[in-house]
Amino acid sequence: MTSRELTALMEKSPVSCHKALVKEYGRYVYAIAYNKLRGCGTNEDIEECVSDVFAALFMQCEYDLSSENDLKYLIGTIAKRKAIDYFRSLTARESHISESDENDMRELVSDFSVDERVDRSELRRVLLDKIDELGEPDSTILIQKFYYNRNSNEIAESVSMTASAVRQRCARAMDKLRTKLVEVGMGR
Repeated sequence: MTSRELTALMEKSPVSCHKALVKEYGRYVYAIAYNKLRGCGTNEDIEECVSDVFAALFMQCEYDLSSENDLKYLIGTIAKRKAIDYFRSLTARESHISESDENDMRELVSDFSVDERVDRSELRRVLLDKIDELGEPDSTILIQKFYYNRNSNEIAESVSMTASAVRQRCARAMDKLRTKLVEVGMGR
């Protein structure tokens, strides 16, 4: 869903807009909040954080959402910031910071994040779908070359072709794949 689609849906019906956003991004926001709050908050705290993320998004709608940008990055940023704020408020209630809370705080700034993993798995899924759409033997050649790191001679044996034919098919398949990825907005 893009910002313009959200704005148009908001103008028609705020209730249906809210339902569409929660349906499309609810799990994503919950995963981010859960990742940040699982060590210090209850399920109610996590659910309240998720609700606040969507409320903040609607507040953002009052400003400029006229671009064609995908909302996933905006929602991910809002979710991370809200979850960190909740983490800080929950840990501030305690009179001292325990060692496990310090570890949770380090986790907040660590390189690992659920939303990046979700993005990568989504990218991987789309990529594999587009490779599959190429059909045989192109999909087999690309998977063996890039996922199993096999050379043209090894691939040629498994698909009953010559090594030069495999290289040529691979080059053509890569061009087709690039075109398919550009069509879905994932390439240049």
